[in-house]
Amino acid sequence: MFRFYTNENLAAELVEALRGLGYDVLTSYEAGNANQGIPDDQVLAAATADHRCVVTFNRDDFAALHCDGVEHEGIVVCKDDPERQELAHILHDYLTGQKTLRNRLIRVLKKNQPGKSKPVFIVREYPR
Repeated sequence: MFRFYTNENLAAELVEALRGLGYDVLTSYEAGNANQGIPDDQVLAAATADHRCVVTFNRDDFAALHCDGVEHEGIVVCKDDPERQELAHILHDYLTGQKTLRNRLIRVLKKNQPGKSKPVFIVREYPR
């Protein structure tokens, strides 16, 4: 099962939902890195050194690192959405078919579905 590192901007509810699905999740707070302004490239390097995928709401900065060719154990970018249980479940469903996220950028986003009672999330992979 994948191991995750979440940076400061990821919601605690999403962390708990991922843990509830059996994932090993280390938060920046638990790692002693919260509120220190650690640059994203250093966050990614530390997560990679610990064999963890970064999970974040910070799409732009981590996508840029991915596109720049920085080696990593995986980057998962989620939309900051109040349906955090759904986010966790759609990510889990996707990950069950994956062997590795090494050097891959995965994005979980919500499709605009006017009139739908339940959110519709999709997962996309972005190349370098």
